[in-house]
Amino acid sequence: MAADNTSSVIEFILTGLTDQAQLKIPLFFLFLSFYVVTVVGNLGLITLIGLNSHLHIPMYFFLFNLSFIDFSYSTTLTPKMLMGFVSEKNIISYAGCITQFFFFCFFVFSESYILSAMAYDRYVAICKPLVYTVTMSPQVCLLLLLGVYGMGVFGAVAHMGNIMFMTFCGDNLVNHYMCDIIPLLELSCNSSYVNLLVVFIVVTIGIGVPIVTIFISYGFILSSILHISSTEGRSKAFSTCSSHIIVVSLFFGSGAFMYLKPPSILPLDQGKVSSVFYTAVVPMLNPLIYSLRNKDVKVALKKTLSIKIFS
Repeated sequence: MAADNTSSVIEFILTGLTDQAQLKIPLFFLFLSFYVVTVVGNLGLITLIGLNSHLHIPMYFFLFNLSFIDFSYSTTLTPKMLMGFVSEKNIISYAGCITQFFFFCFFVFSESYILSAMAYDRYVAICKPLVYTVTMSPQVCLLLLLGVYGMGVFGAVAHMGNIMFMTFCGDNLVNHYMCDIIPLLELSCNSSYVNLLVVFIVVTIGIGVPIVTIFISYGFILSSILHISSTEGRSKAFSTCSSHIIVVSLFFGSGAFMYLKPPSILPLDQGKVSSVFYTAVVPMLNPLIYSLRNKDVKVALKKTLSIKIFS
């Protein structure tokens, strides 16, 4: 397995989600069903927004990109996880591992910042409705989107830079179902406190900054809602935010639980369960939450289906 002086590992073996043979086939079908729902739900929402002109507004522009991100990072991870349930050894090359990790970081950071952009959109819609169309112009939306994917690139490159300084010189058994920074740090024979500190700083930027933005936005939103005199007006204003609040809670809650606690407090095996939640469950739930709780999406779905049936 010798490669060069910097690293003697040319491939990794992923331990997967469980080592209990009797659970592997049931888990394979469970996560396969999750993945099918994720693909159908997110691609369906993308198609629905694309086909219905009344959904071509900032809120659905960001939802379109959220669905694209969810579909993409689920596709980056789930097929390899499924292989782990049905193969004797789930082997991934060093280059494959680094590539998977890069795209995973890119899409997770992008999701964090698209959720904060959506919170800002709701803030402008509720707190400054008279200037909404000017403030959230197509040019502003494109700039926000550029910032979202720019932060995705930053997160991926920062974590990749951290990994490039690590040496893997013996053990190649990754205690995870995917290539992630924490199990790779445990495996490296030259990782130090500095590497862990870099992870903490980068993850804080990836999770902390969007969370602060979302909290500030919802602080102003709550203040505006409480100043609305009619109960119906308050209910309508809150209902436009409820789906976003649920999605934010699920994504950031599970992400923070995994990455912002020291390994001594959260063992890696428990961390895997948290990882499953935001890599497999959240991308599946997002389109369902937005479809079932959103009147515009329901109307667009009925309209699209009725056109298909009559045609």
